[in-house]
Amino acid sequence: MGHIPTSEARQVPDGWAITPSGARIDSFSNQNHKLVTIDNLLETPERVISGAFLQDFAKISPQYPGVRAALDPAVCSAWLAQLSPLLDQWFGPYGRAWEMQAWYSIVTTPPTALEPIQRLPHVDGTDPTQVAMMLYLNRTTTHGGTAFFRHRSTGFEALTASDFPHYAAALNADVARTGLPPAAYTTDGAPHFERTHVVPGQFNSAVFYRGNILHSGVIDNDAPLSADPRAGRLTINAFFRPAGA
Repeated sequence: MGHIPTSEARQVPDGWAITPSGARIDSFSNQNHKLVTIDNLLETPERVISGAFLQDFAKISPQYPGVRAALDPAVCSAWLAQLSPLLDQWFGPYGRAWEMQAWYSIVTTPPTALEPIQRLPHVDGTDPTQVAMMLYLNRTTTHGGTAFFRHRSTGFEALTASDFPHYAAALNADVARTGLPPAAYTTDGAPHFERTHVVPGQFNSAVFYRGNILHSGVIDNDAPLSADPRAGRLTINAFFRPAGA
């Protein structure tokens, strides 16, 4: 993860100003996972959406069922200057500067073309210090926000490096017993997962949570998945991590 020190933050590029105020701090499930929500994060969201048309989107990871384009490092630098002290309040402090990576993302893979790994809840990594942000920029009424899950046979809702081997073995046993999930985006998580919470994905709302919590995008399996930034499920997703973690 590229480190953008807060001290080197530049002026926010035109159209990319954020107002990270009025955060709501909630928890969900009996494991009390922290969820932070900021409504109306972008001051001019339509400018940011228009900027997506200038990007070279590409498939950059086997896990994400769509295409992505990296945000300008100048945007990350400016946002990090504002968000770092808030991340310390919400999820730290760790006594170190925060690093950030961020992308425009559009879900484009039809349900019938999903790889097995894309049909299940996932984690962004097993590092509990890594924080994920999802900023919802689609106005579609079909596709939603983000859902969180518990793995039934282990009870895991979040995975650490020490948990992962047990989880992987149990999930493999689940699949050996029942077969792979059908080619579709996960909904309630059945039979091997239980949904614990759903974020609705309100336009221009950003949510922050630890990336090692099992989660999945809320995708309507019967609705089209357009690659057009104005018609598709466009988000900006980011990862934050303490430097050196």
